[in-house]
Amino acid sequence: MRSNSDTAPASDPRAPFDVARLRRVLVDTDPHTPGAPAGAGFYSRVDVVAETGSTNADLLADTSSTAGTPVDRRVLLAEHQTGGRGRHARPWAGVPGAQVIVSVLVRLPGVALADLGWLPLLTGIATVDAVREVTGVPAELKWPNDVLVDGRKLAGILVEVASTSPVPTVVSGVGLNVSLTEDELPVPTATSLWLAGARDLDRTHLAEALLAAFADRMRQWERHGWDPTVAADAYRQRCSTIGKRVRAILPGDTELHGEAVDIDEQGRIVILPDGDGEPVAIAAGDITHLRPV
Repeated sequence: MRSNSDTAPASDPRAPFDVARLRRVLVDTDPHTPGAPAGAGFYSRVDVVAETGSTNADLLADTSSTAGTPVDRRVLLAEHQTGGRGRHARPWAGVPGAQVIVSVLVRLPGVALADLGWLPLLTGIATVDAVREVTGVPAELKWPNDVLVDGRKLAGILVEVASTSPVPTVVSGVGLNVSLTEDELPVPTATSLWLAGARDLDRTHLAEALLAAFADRMRQWERHGWDPTVAADAYRQRCSTIGKRVRAILPGDTELHGEAVDIDEQGRIVILPDGDGEPVAIAAGDITHLRPV
């Protein structure tokens, strides 16, 4: 970890995304070519904008347009996002050139509506794997889809359902802090790859790895007949919430304290309450990691 007094790196990690490289690998490369990289040819379109309010909102607007069927597997990246939203519509703003802000629109014929809740978890797996591969930073998941390093938030994920018929259509968005300095962090509990001592801060490389990992997970899911449990073990292995004492704030502002013991086949966190009680599976709620008693 770098000290709080460290300034931004001397090289230029805030160079613009190389959109030509991303399109060449992720859109134009035939996935059946020998030696083709992961994610090759999975996407239909990759765009980069200099600034937008929200990449998720832009792709959601595309699905509601009168122009016809939205472009499946479309990727939108932004150099700067001014009006991002986290879970529960919490505001989230970026710093120009300092993050990987990316959203993907996917149409999911054959996926049961009840299984759409697995997409945030799959996106979390892809984000953790990309960070570990490119930077060497030991990122972990906090249920359901926050990416942490040493307990501090490195990335957030927001998945929104655009439509459920005739084909489920979903937008999955990621905001990954890359070169933010301590003074640029949105909250003291956040961090960045720079502060975590990452060996590589190339945002194009990070975006390519993240999108490739996402494509790999989606292809695997499809090969297994859209069975969401195919990713359950992978998620458990990356989830630091399992085995910790937690506080869960549930809808209605009720609280549950106990030990997180598992992620079930529906992607819910399973908590063993303090004292006597049966395990409780929670589909939605704010989770806080607590210190051991």
